[in-house]
Amino acid sequence: MTEIATPEPIPTPLLDRHEALGAKIVEFAGWLMPISYAGILEEHRAVRSAAGLFDLSHMGELVVEGPEAGVALAAALVTDPPSLAVGRAQYSMICAPDGGILDDLIVYRLAPDRFMVVANASNARTVSDALAERLDGFGAVLDDRSLATGLVAIQGPRSLEILQPLAGVDLASIRYYGIAEGVVAGIPAQVARTGYTGEDGFELFVDVERAGEAWDAVLDAGRPLGLVPVGLGARDTLRLEAGMPLYGNELDRATTPYEAGLDRVVKLAKAGEFTGRAALEKVAADGVRRRLVGLVLRGRGIARHGYPVLDADGVTGVVTSGTMSPTLGLAIAMAYVAPAHAQPGTMLDVEIRGARVAAEVVPLPFYKRPA
Repeated sequence: MTEIATPEPIPTPLLDRHEALGAKIVEFAGWLMPISYAGILEEHRAVRSAAGLFDLSHMGELVVEGPEAGVALAAALVTDPPSLAVGRAQYSMICAPDGGILDDLIVYRLAPDRFMVVANASNARTVSDALAERLDGFGAVLDDRSLATGLVAIQGPRSLEILQPLAGVDLASIRYYGIAEGVVAGIPAQVARTGYTGEDGFELFVDVERAGEAWDAVLDAGRPLGLVPVGLGARDTLRLEAGMPLYGNELDRATTPYEAGLDRVVKLAKAGEFTGRAALEKVAADGVRRRLVGLVLRGRGIARHGYPVLDADGVTGVVTSGTMSPTLGLAIAMAYVAPAHAQPGTMLDVEIRGARVAAEVVPLPFYKRPA
């Protein structure tokens, strides 16, 4: 019997930097990535109070270009990319014909006929293949730039202060969910004001060969102001506090945007057909069988992915993500529950190691940065 060879994990282009900083390296979505440096708690708090530097080079960058690039993406995705002004971005999703989520994405409009779609690392190939198929017949071409692109992100309240002296573009003029072409530390970059932490910050898309220079320059500039390198562990606790879904936890092929509380993402009013429209119209009309909610545990314990959520009659749902919030000092979780139990203030239980622990349904997000 022949063994099937599994692909070797891809080292991030910054792996040598992470190892020199003493990072714990793990395999994640087919890549070798840092999970922590000084510790998840310290890194999390640095992002909330000052700034953190993230290596996101494992993400997928897919450029769609041509006279019908916008129209083609409108037919492929649930949002309406042609409605974007140049230099703006939107949170989006690519769905299967039955409405299930293949991935959640950010779409940037770089020029009138040029867009960049950023996909999760675990789904980059799936999204690339689906887009290639869905663009067929349109005046648009797909260029998968994932392995040619390095992505470094700075997140936290001091991000602007740290990055501006390095940037040849006025960062304050870039609105949230905006993007501008410029130079950072002498390196050509697309600079986006987006992130996955609930804080202000910027993501720098650069040529993969120059990702190390970008990382070094930002880290050196930010250290005196409290910037620290941050791994995947704190990235997860930060996004959970901010109520941001993670593919494979809150989102998957069996989930629709409506169940995830992301109705706003689906643009049923846009003209033309798009993949999944009929199924999503039906869900919008008929309602959902479960809803994503926030939970705060009112008893001792931490809810983890896969733990049952209970009402008086038995199981009503399941935890998708959970942690002890470093910012709030509370055990928090996201979970899918029956719609009847989704109202904030509803008291439920989470089963933790065979015991029922009280949990209250609360609005998402758990954390919002100060205005």
